[in-house]
Amino acid sequence: MTVINNTSLAFDEDQAMILDVARDFCRERSPIGAVRAQLDAPLGYDQALWQEMVGLGWPGLALPESVGGSGLGIRHAVGIAEAMGRALLGTPLISTTLAAQLVARATAEERVDAFLADVAAGVPATVALLENPDWGSDQCQCLFDESGVLQGAKHFVPDAQAAGWFVVVTRHRELPALALVRADQLPAGAIVPHTLIDETKRAATVDFSGVQLTPDAIIAGEQVTVALCDFYLLGALLTAAEATGSAGACLDTTVEYLKTRKQFGKLIGSYQALKHPCVDILMAIDSARSFVYHAATLLEDGSLGRDAEIACRMAKAQAGDALLQAGDRAVQFHGGMGFTYECDAQLYIRRAQWSSQQFGDALHHRKRLAALLLDTAA
Repeated sequence: MTVINNTSLAFDEDQAMILDVARDFCRERSPIGAVRAQLDAPLGYDQALWQEMVGLGWPGLALPESVGGSGLGIRHAVGIAEAMGRALLGTPLISTTLAAQLVARATAEERVDAFLADVAAGVPATVALLENPDWGSDQCQCLFDESGVLQGAKHFVPDAQAAGWFVVVTRHRELPALALVRADQLPAGAIVPHTLIDETKRAATVDFSGVQLTPDAIIAGEQVTVALCDFYLLGALLTAAEATGSAGACLDTTVEYLKTRKQFGKLIGSYQALKHPCVDILMAIDSARSFVYHAATLLEDGSLGRDAEIACRMAKAQAGDALLQAGDRAVQFHGGMGFTYECDAQLYIRRAQWSSQQFGDALHHRKRLAALLLDTAA
């Protein structure tokens, strides 16, 4: 059995400052009423709010200063993701951050600087990866021919309707490759929105057939494979951070209700049958936060190592379970009202179902942790 020695957890002044700013911003600019107002909006967020986030420098937070970023590193984005999750703030920030990380890690060539500069300036970007719902699948049928013309579609592309850039995962000479596609290169009707269980999120099927790629828009080589591995782990971590924030807000909502609702002349929050599950949820959330910030401590600008992989997978498994538990209890503890669409508990249980599946559910990550920790085959 493999022994785990790396249990480091660091949280510097920059991270603390960014987290404080993010919490205040998200609390003030995304109250629950504003969240509900955007549920039926095509993009799922207020574009004026997005511009405020751009003004804070969040899209370029982890990008080098040479392309207009802050050069702080990806670990500093974790606190922002947690704050956004607590406020159920749906914007393309996480999709954009991950797309930029994938491209920056796949190549150091200057030809991608224009893409990274656009991202740092606030142009939303996203990664077109999946061709089926299985996050463990390496299937890829969205390919380009010898003349550089793409053929094929990608499913569940996050924030596709808002994206100005698409990073399309494809193949070149039997190895993974990336294709940078501008939104204005897509033919009319190429984006078909999905209906998601979490109405604060947006995704779509995107047909890239007929898109002509220029040579400088294709990123190929062995480094792309490494960058994709990092992308999966970073995506799992940022989703875990967001889920942890949502779980905290869900617990707060539940506790506030328990402190005001009376049954048989007593506040229902006084019953141990309701107190104890809330304590269990609180402990699960605290564990998730510890895992999330431990993983953030191990993140590097270079390729992520074994310890970072273990930490990211642990964080995703724990955070996903914590939010599922919090969402389920929120509905149950609100009684009959909890099963209605008007109850805010519905927003959290829907977020729990969505977060659980993004970048693999808890079972997906625990199977891979078994191979890493117990020296068994995945």
